[in-house]
Parts: sequence; structure tokens; C-alpha cells
Amino acid sequence: MRQIPGLAKGIAMAAMISAAGAAPAATFVYVSNAEDGDIGVYALNADGTLAARERVTAAKVVMPMAVSADKRILYAASRSKPYSVHAYAIDRGTGALKLVATSPLAESFPYISLDRTGRVLFGASYGGNLVSVNAVAGDRRILPEPLQVIPTARNAHAIRVDNSNRFVFVPHLGTDQVFQFVFDERSGRLASNTPPLLQLKAGTGPRHLVVSSDNRFVYLLSELVATVTTLSLDPKTGLLAEVSSVSALPPDSKLQPGAPRPNTRNPDNDIWAADLHLTPDGKFLYASERTSSTLAAFAVDGATGKLSYLSSTPTEKQPRGFAIDPAGKFLVVSGEKSDTLSSYAIDSGSGALKHVGKFPTGKGSNWVEIVSFD
Repeated sequence: MRQIPGLAKGIAMAAMISAAGAAPAATFVYVSNAEDGDIGVYALNADGTLAARERVTAAKVVMPMAVSADKRILYAASRSKPYSVHAYAIDRGTGALKLVATSPLAESFPYISLDRTGRVLFGASYGGNLVSVNAVAGDRRILPEPLQVIPTARNAHAIRVDNSNRFVFVPHLGTDQVFQFVFDERSGRLASNTPPLLQLKAGTGPRHLVVSSDNRFVYLLSELVATVTTLSLDPKTGLLAEVSSVSALPPDSKLQPGAPRPNTRNPDNDIWAADLHLTPDGKFLYASERTSSTLAAFAVDGATGKLSYLSSTPTEKQPRGFAIDPAGKFLVVSGEKSDTLSSYAIDSGSGALKHVGKFPTGKGSNWVEIVSFD
């Protein structure tokens, strides 16, 4: 059995800059700008405002990003040929990014993620209808030869491991399925679970998912109908089962169910849900819908995992990605058709979003990651 390389003890980090130049809080926001081919770096201040730092060159159509568990490395994948992933060391004091390595990827990936050890990079390919597994070297490079490239089904749209690091889930928009894998942490390889997939209602288009902190539930956003489905997760078998679903659209919405893209229909009135995230305390969940350019808020019942729709908030145009800071105080959202980002304060009691401000960004902003240091 092939063994993946061990992690290095660490990467030497740059010295802290002077207090005069440091961010008021050591929390940093990273935004990939697909059309500009770079990553915007911001400091997230204590009041929720963003202070722009630098723009770091990546490659055209840079989109999905992932942060290592130790917060030392930001990975960013480019969907332009040659498909590649860039590894950047994160300066704890300034948030600055320094390119460590660029490595090839097997396909165009709209989603990448890491296992809990940081020794494996997963990728899901919408156009390639596959998932891949690459080992992470001790110097944090992604090794160029994949451990696995697994053909799956149409339009694999995300890939995430559960909190136990034993099970991996892949929603497929084109076949309305979630593939279920068993993950071997030692070898870094995936094997199909039994059964290998969860079949969902036709025409829903499962897209992104998140796992509850207690590992009891998986929340699944369906792009074509904007529902968030609560799935129970069996801790022994790693199998998912449907619990309930709730719409991310307000009751008076006139949008109609969408269809997998690209297609020939006029999409102006199509539902086009994109991303979802939980607050760190698990009390609230938020989901973005691109056609209406809104963020939906839900209350989470911790005992049953069920969601209750709370409200819908207008936001940046075509909000493909957003993130919640690790303290659960602020939400930052980008819009692919907007030249600004928006920051919101999250009310800890009600989950309501209060707009803090708009801040300049690049073209095609789509993915947001937030990193905090003590």
C-alpha cells in the first residue's frame, strides 16, 4: 500500500511586523478574483470593516481555496489550463501570502478541500465528472501524481470529509446524488461505501455541503431549487439519510427551478443557489442564491438538525461564495458580478445580518476564506 509523505514540523514564518502596521485583530480575509487571476488579502478589523492589503498573483480563473488545519498554508486552484494548485504560506502577523509551490491538477476543479490531517487534497470536477486525491508533501507542495482519479457521475460539485476523517461526501448536480466514500487516513485513498451513493429527488441539483460540529448532521444545498436538506450521518457506517428540507427563498419569490449549466434556456428567472456555511456555534446557517443576489438565514435545531427559515438579505450581485469568521461575529460575501465585497455583523441571538460596509475587490470575486490567529 502506498504511503503518503509525512508533514514537515512546520514552515518558518516571517517575523511579526511592528504594532503600527499590524491589523487591529489578527484575522485575515482571502478572496479569489477569477477574472483578474489573483487573490485579494484583507485584514478583518474588530468592527467588521475590511482593510485591503495586497493582491497576490495566482493564475486566470483562480477559484476554489482551502486552508490547512494549522492555518499555515492557503491552497488556491486555477480552472484555466494548465490546471494547477498554488500553495501560499500565510504570515501570522500580516496575513501576507508567499508562494511556496505550484503543482498540476488532474482536471478543472470548482471545489478543493483537505482531510483533517492536512496530508491529502481532495478535488471535485464538475466538467470532468470525477474526483481526485493528491498527497501533500512535507514542504506543503501538492504532489503532481494523484493517488487516485475516480470517475463518478455528472457534475461533481464539492467534496468534503466528515469530522472523524473517515468518510467523504461528493454531491453531484447532474445526477441528483451524493456519493459516499470511506477514507483511509493512512494510505490517503478513497473506497466506495455500501451503498455507494444517496439518491435525491430528481431535478434538485445538489451542490455544496457542510458538516455540523458534532458530526451528527450534514447540510446539503441544492442549486436548482435552493433547498437546504438536513441529512443524518451514521457515525459507524458513514451513511447519510434524509431528515428534512427547507427553502432558502422567501415565500414571495417568483424564481423557477433551474437546470444544470451550461444549457440553452434563458436563465434570468432560474433558481441558482451557490454556497452555505454554519456559524461556529452551530446555531445559524446561511445560504446564498445568485439570481436574486440574496443571503438566506436559518435557525438550527441542535437536537434534531432541522432548519427554520428566518430571513433573506440582499447582498452583492451573483454571490457565489462567502465565509464566516472563526469567532462567528462576521460574514463576508463576494459577488461575481460586483466590484465590492460586503461585510455583515451576525446577531448572536437572532442570526440577523447587519450590513457593516462595502469594500473594493477584483473582477469575478467568488471564493472567500477567513483565517484567525490568537
